[in-house]
Amino acid sequence: MALNSIFRRASSLVLPLAVRSIATPRSFHHAISAAITVGKRNLSQDLNRSFFLPSLRSYSAASASNKADVSLLNVLESEIQCAEEDDQNSQVDEIPEEFPFKIQDNPGERTISLTRKYEDEIIKVEVDMPNVAAEDEDEDNDEGGDNDEQTREESSIPLVVSISKESGECLEFGVTAFPDEISIDHLSIKKADGSEDQLAYEGPEFQDLDENLQKAFHKYLEIRGIKPSTTNFLHEYMVNKDSREYSMWLKNLKNFVEK
Repeated sequence: MALNSIFRRASSLVLPLAVRSIATPRSFHHAISAAITVGKRNLSQDLNRSFFLPSLRSYSAASASNKADVSLLNVLESEIQCAEEDDQNSQVDEIPEEFPFKIQDNPGERTISLTRKYEDEIIKVEVDMPNVAAEDEDEDNDEGGDNDEQTREESSIPLVVSISKESGECLEFGVTAFPDEISIDHLSIKKADGSEDQLAYEGPEFQDLDENLQKAFHKYLEIRGIKPSTTNFLHEYMVNKDSREYSMWLKNLKNFVEK
């Protein structure tokens, strides 16, 4: 149908010439031949245009994608260099001799695990990445790096401390460790078989306990190694782990984009 349309357009242009030249059959045949030639030429141009346009669009999209990938790789490379410089400037001190726990630190994980044996108890501690209060971050953004030291001092690390008896029962503490201060957020008893009654009584909020009872639980944790000298080292350790994990994360992103 497209070919017929082209022929009709070409004929409408050339046919008047044929009519004017109708005096001789040869002239008439020449005019019709010219119309067919013009029609074929137009059809060829339409086909070529319809064939190449999608290819041009595909090439343009691929070119834009490649440029975006190259731009992303450049930014990642720059960020990796900055992160590696930070790593070099913030090396972790050696573990203090009096540090009572064995550290298990698996690259790629955001937490570390601590273990120790105390008398007939097995103590396990899971330490997460440092938390920084939102208002401290805003102050850093407003005033540049002037408050970096203050922000470091006001940050904290969350801990989950589990103290297990030979019976298998476990006393679990949720703890937030600030510089030179340890806050107990909650505590609960875990059954040996792992089953828990959904309606089991878990006690009041820790801050609602009698003050003497609160102090006694703080002392209970302290003699088992959860004390400021321990958590202050852990804070520095986790800050540096955060930096190492960030560098590794950036490199994994870069490797993925390059594939």
